[in-house]
Amino acid sequence: QVQLVESGGGLVQAGGSLRLSCAASGSTFSKRRMGWFRQAPGKEREFVAAISSSGGSTWYADSVKGRFTISRDNTKNTVYLQMNSLKPEDTAVYSCAATRTVPPARFSLAADYDYWGQGTQVTVSS
Repeated sequence: QVQLVESGGGLVQAGGSLRLSCAASGSTFSKRRMGWFRQAPGKEREFVAAISSSGGSTWYADSVKGRFTISRDNTKNTVYLQMNSLKPEDTAVYSCAATRTVPPARFSLAADYDYWGQGTQVTVSS
């Protein structure tokens, strides 16, 4: 089992920045691909970013490319999402997720992630 706990959400003005963290339990963190997803009120959950188990590969949704950066520290069992130039449309509950220890080829489908955190609210005011 893997437990994930997000932190770092909050209220920020448009153009501002936030850094989300996701701390994972267990000894297999370094073997799992990690992802960030978000869900706004009345909308479907959507992929934001993902990072390979080693951190050598990253993937982003077009809507956040160039503004958000995903990273991980396998010595701390933590994955981060640095969010810059935030827009009101970035307002959502952000959740981190982990795949099984042999990650599937796809990286943006929520169904391919086996473990999920509770989420942290990010609100961007205009």
